[in-house]
This record gives sequence, C-alpha cells and structure tokens, in this order.
Amino acid sequence: MGSFRQAVLCAGCATLLCVAVAAVGHAQSEEIDEIKGKIFDAHMAQQTFSGLKYCGELNGKSFYFQVRNRILNLEEYFHSLESFVKTGVYNKAKGRNWTLEDAKERWEEVKQQAQEDKRKCELVASLPKLEKRLQELQAAAPAEKKE
Repeated sequence: MGSFRQAVLCAGCATLLCVAVAAVGHAQSEEIDEIKGKIFDAHMAQQTFSGLKYCGELNGKSFYFQVRNRILNLEEYFHSLESFVKTGVYNKAKGRNWTLEDAKERWEEVKQQAQEDKRKCELVASLPKLEKRLQELQAAAPAEKKE
C-alpha cells in the first residue's frame, strides 16, 4: 500500500510541475505578444507621427499642431480660445463665430492630443528597451514556443 501511495504522490507532483511550467510559458507568451504589439505601435508612430522631432517638448503641456508643423503650448492655446470667444472670431469648422461651448470642446480635444503626443513619444523612445526585452524573452522561451 505504501508504494501505491508513493506512486500517486509522485504522479501528483509531476502533474503540478507540468501545470506550473505551462502557466509560466503561457504568461511568458502573453508578455511576448504584448511587447510585440507595443513594438508594432512604436514603428507605426515612427512612420505616421510627424511631430517626433519635437518629442523633447511634448510633455503633456503642449501638443503638435500638424497644420503649421509646430508645437503649441496648452496654456497659450487656451488664452487664444478665450480671445476667439470674446472677440467673436469666425469658427470655420462650425460655420459661425466661436462660442464658449466651441472653445470648451476644442480645449478638451487639444488636451487629449497633448497626452496622445506624449504617449507616442514615450513609446518610440522605449523601442530599444522593448526590442531588447523581446529578445530576452524569446531566448528564454522553450524551443517549441519560439515564433
């Protein structure tokens, strides 16, 4: 009876070990997929975001204004929007003079754009680290899991 118990215990341990190894492999595979996705996004940003040369200034307090190929400070832009409303400047996009609601809407858009520009710059800057981490994970992955 003792050897049967020992055999069952051994088989149970072996099963647990296999499950643990599979879980680690699965987690590693998920991390590899996640890093590949970030690398893809970084390469896309390199190809499509023409504001990359201004990344030193894109810190969330400014945004890239593609039409003029320049950086605009959010605070200064906000004051311009206020001025548009006060002076009744024509809003070509709306087909009427700027209103307070138009200014608020545009303010929210450029704040989001500033954060997105910052995110793109950070992603591109992290590309060498992401590629290095991917190589490390792929080298450590079991041979049959390598892609």
